[in-house]
Amino acid sequence: MTEPLKGLLLAFVAAAAIAGVWLLDPIPQDPAFHDFADQRALFGLPHFWNVATNLPFLLVGVLGWLWISRIASPMLVTHYRVLCTAIALVALGSGWYHHEPANATLVWDRLPMTIAFMTLLSALIADRISWLLGRALLWPLVVAGISSIAWWVRTEAAGAGDLRAYALVQFLPLALIPLILLLWHTGSLAARPLWLALGAYALAKLMEHLDAAVFAATGGLVAGHALKHLAAALAAWWILRAFQGGPARAL
Repeated sequence: MTEPLKGLLLAFVAAAAIAGVWLLDPIPQDPAFHDFADQRALFGLPHFWNVATNLPFLLVGVLGWLWISRIASPMLVTHYRVLCTAIALVALGSGWYHHEPANATLVWDRLPMTIAFMTLLSALIADRISWLLGRALLWPLVVAGISSIAWWVRTEAAGAGDLRAYALVQFLPLALIPLILLLWHTGSLAARPLWLALGAYALAKLMEHLDAAVFAATGGLVAGHALKHLAAALAAWWILRAFQGGPARAL
């Protein structure tokens, strides 16, 4: 497939996803979202395991900063720094939210995640498709991610919460990243860790969905949401490993 056709395919998928999401009815925040299966307190900390399992994000983010000299392409250093910072901030935002689950704290849980999603997408575009385009898209995409949260907050305040923009920011990269990896095979970002990261994130979403079922199946030992945090932190670790380079086409 020629480069122009690859670009057209990528643009078509992005445009179709954006149009499809905005054809949906507004998506309100389900109040039951805050009702996690594991409500246990430990050491005086409410929802202890849902809070504590956010610490790996901080560890991954800090390790990322310590590994900054290892990145394969110095041209991606700004993307890498933003990504490491966003991952570390997930620990703080998500930890606060799970300590006091509510829409007001959920904002700070989701905000750094949107920055991470958008930064990774722009980094991959810069690495595989066009450095100038990917670099130019970094901050507009980050602003778009932040704006998706601002839109949700604004609509919630108006009494008609709408998560469509946030859903787009979270799931559009999950569609575009595999497509970019399959269509563009040359770059400094290693493909194998990125595929592993996608797999770990898919596992995280599954554990989130099975929160109560996992809690029941393990006899109250561990809930799916705590495992979701660990799987998502593993995904973040694989993403930072991808910046260290390796075989671009490895699957």
